[in-house]
Amino acid sequence: MLEQILCIDDDPITLMLSKKVIARSGFSDEIITAQNGEEALSYFNTLKYSKEQPVKKPQLIFLDLNMPVMGGWEFLDHFTLSDYDEFNSINVIVLSSTINPEDLAKAKKYPIILDFLSKPITLQMIEYLKNKIEL
Repeated sequence: MLEQILCIDDDPITLMLSKKVIARSGFSDEIITAQNGEEALSYFNTLKYSKEQPVKKPQLIFLDLNMPVMGGWEFLDHFTLSDYDEFNSINVIVLSSTINPEDLAKAKKYPIILDFLSKPITLQMIEYLKNKIEL
């Protein structure tokens, strides 16, 4: 079981369903959310300057690609910079409503992307990820 998962998606219904499926599966103790990439980066900035030691950080990120303010690709471009080195060991699962071959190819350029899956999160998907992450 993971201690913490971050779900980044602009759709509140998707976030609610994701939290329910993850909680029901026992995949994570805590599920935190952000509604776009900018909000997620702000969260990581808060962690960087936290006085709490050790800093509790997500062990997995579920990331939507198409969001207002800052989409998934832009988030990844920022998140993989040296500013966020201490978080670059966090695996990312891209969740998209469409599986575009160009997006699949682009995802291969980011070593932190563990997989590219179609929305919504399901119990079967969680079981697949448990095996992939070896939990």
